[in-house]
Amino acid sequence: MSGTENSRPVITSYAKAPNKRITADGITFAYRELGRQEEVPVVFFVHLAGTLDNWDPRIIDAIAQHRHVITFDQQGVGGSSGKVPDTIEQAADDAYAFITALGYDQIDVFSFSMGGMIAQDLVVKHPELVRRLVLTGTGPRGGKDMDKVVGTTYRDMLRALVTRSDPKEFLFFNRDPAGKQAGKAFVGRLKERATDRDEAIKISGFRTQLNAIAKYGRSKPSDLSVITQPTLIANGDNDRMVPSILSHDLHRRIVGSKLIIYPDSGHGGIFQYWEAFVPVAVDFLAPEPSSPGGRS
Repeated sequence: MSGTENSRPVITSYAKAPNKRITADGITFAYRELGRQEEVPVVFFVHLAGTLDNWDPRIIDAIAQHRHVITFDQQGVGGSSGKVPDTIEQAADDAYAFITALGYDQIDVFSFSMGGMIAQDLVVKHPELVRRLVLTGTGPRGGKDMDKVVGTTYRDMLRALVTRSDPKEFLFFNRDPAGKQAGKAFVGRLKERATDRDEAIKISGFRTQLNAIAKYGRSKPSDLSVITQPTLIANGDNDRMVPSILSHDLHRRIVGSKLIIYPDSGHGGIFQYWEAFVPVAVDFLAPEPSSPGGRS
């Protein structure tokens, strides 16, 4: 780390993190980083149709108080160039190219939904790259009923259109009073960044991602016994997008993993219960005194 980097003020507010770009394998990836510089960063893997602006600042900011946080747009999404990959495997390869282009040979991972699927493929192929793994609102390759996410997504998008709501209020949260309140609060937090916002995913890219998830759900299960690093799994008890039972499945298949299921909540359980989840995530991702690997 240079003296210049040491003298820079540490940004711990996601709303103020500058947009950056780096090119890897001919693709220019858009990303943001915040928190203090360190050898092993926490890289965030976002959900279906998600961009840099789709991370809950209450979670990002809390982790950035203690860790170096990096978020990024997948190929063909938001500010990243290229074409949206039509398989989760390719998205994992893109993530590997991005991470290694930044100069890291080891990272911690925080993932949500489709991001958790990409993260699993990444760690299965490159187990030495990931030190700690957070999987939220996600499930394993070949998981039961995961291929039904397409129908669920389109139905909830239609419901949102009719009620002039954000689709995430339906997709991520229960439609009871507590869920509705949590959904609106979550969507409101996503708007806290007022400048330099990311571009929304194009319809064609969204459909490509949906089809990739369906393929992932219908494909042969991965051997998750290779995941031996500390793993935290979390979800709501009524996830309609990626059925909650699949979080239990992940827990059974990843030896030594920790599972948290939040009551009366859906796909976005960690966002509804962010006040309870944040201390757990911060503790799980606490920096270690001496971190192997680092930035080249």
